[in-house]
Amino acid sequence: MNKAIIFCAPSGSGKTTIVKHLLSIDERLAFSVSACTRKQRANEVHGRDYYFLTHDDFKQKITNNEFLEYEEVYGGNYYGTLKSEVERIWAQNRAVLFDVDVEGGLNIKKYFGNNALAVFVKPPDVDTLEKRLRERSTETEETLRIRIDKAVHEMNYEHKFEAVLLNDFLEHALAEAERMVNDFLRK
Repeated sequence: MNKAIIFCAPSGSGKTTIVKHLLSIDERLAFSVSACTRKQRANEVHGRDYYFLTHDDFKQKITNNEFLEYEEVYGGNYYGTLKSEVERIWAQNRAVLFDVDVEGGLNIKKYFGNNALAVFVKPPDVDTLEKRLRERSTETEETLRIRIDKAVHEMNYEHKFEAVLLNDFLEHALAEAERMVNDFLRK
């Protein structure tokens, strides 16, 4: 299939909820598990949610050119997309579905060109975004402020994406995401 679908958004916009929904209803899609150096949360599974790497392992993979894209975010932690993930999924004749931050998504889109659909998931407003992040109860006040500041910055990038998906009402956003993916995979 050799296609890539990229969902990007500021943290707390609902992109992960949308991606999980798409994966649950469409067997043509497979999730690209990102690698990171941040601490594993209690509910997360290595290899399913992320590949949790040490800083040294991550930097070695950078040196070996094993990443499609990567960046340092949130106070010294690295996140990236391993080329081997894309190859694994394409070998299954499925489209790769990415759930990444805005800059990573733009880098992936640039790499794949017309073989990728890049969707920016837009929250209704910054207040709603902050409320969603607080409801997660996974952030300290400091990391919450960092994420909100980054989100405000990332919202300026929406015009760089082929499609913008407003996530104000979840059911509507899910239906629109399904339509976007179906239209792209039919091309």
